[in-house]
Amino acid sequence: MNILDKIVADKRVEIDLRKSLIPVNQLEQSVLFERQTISLATKLRNSQTGIIAEHKRRSPSKSVINQSLNVFDVAKGYEDAGVCGMSVLTDGKYFGGSLDDLLTARASCNLPLLRKEFIIDEYQLLEAKAYGADVILLIAAILTRDEIKQFSEFAKSLNLDVLLEVHNEEELHKSIMPSLDMLGVNNRNLKTFDVSLETSKGLSTIIPNDFVKVSESGISNIEAIKELQPYGYKGFLIGENFMKTDNAGESAKQFIKGLL
Repeated sequence: MNILDKIVADKRVEIDLRKSLIPVNQLEQSVLFERQTISLATKLRNSQTGIIAEHKRRSPSKSVINQSLNVFDVAKGYEDAGVCGMSVLTDGKYFGGSLDDLLTARASCNLPLLRKEFIIDEYQLLEAKAYGADVILLIAAILTRDEIKQFSEFAKSLNLDVLLEVHNEEELHKSIMPSLDMLGVNNRNLKTFDVSLETSKGLSTIIPNDFVKVSESGISNIEAIKELQPYGYKGFLIGENFMKTDNAGESAKQFIKGLL
């Protein structure tokens, strides 16, 4: 059982519990459910930098990254730094996040917010909308083509942008469909945790230009972005680089300054 299988098994149990505690109609009555969402795909298309900065406390590959930065300050800092969007980890068991983090981020900034989560049920999309997200992540490695279609079309009906993440050519081929906005290439090998930008470069030619190309994992310096831009990448998800500093916002600001 690899780490993804383990996470998904736990996630099924967690979703069943959440559904029993908060019914769908309660989510739909949330104050944020009717808010106008902001398109991350549009922002990335029009940006020179394309930075999607993340709030992440820990991860299975790195254990603790930073437990002390609060989401409110991080979100404000990222917005001041001029990032295109913010990714908020909402998985508790493996990443130390929660839906409350999403709520806090929403209250403190006007950035497009990505709910970074292992989505295996439509219920999670309703949660994303109710807690203020603008974008959802679908991971090709844990979903069938039919599920990708079902979830992405449902997300679009809620006016949420869809970022689909792939790790290899096989996942990419099964996933391409009109209900996606962005295609993210994860440079991390799930079996070894090794990271290589060659993954993004290799897959770039197969991604149709209708989709915004996003590169994820292993982007820790300006050179990596400059290396990937000629391959058509407009978005760069930076997970640990800013979070492992004392001031994530300031760190993002200096990074973007160096990029422009």
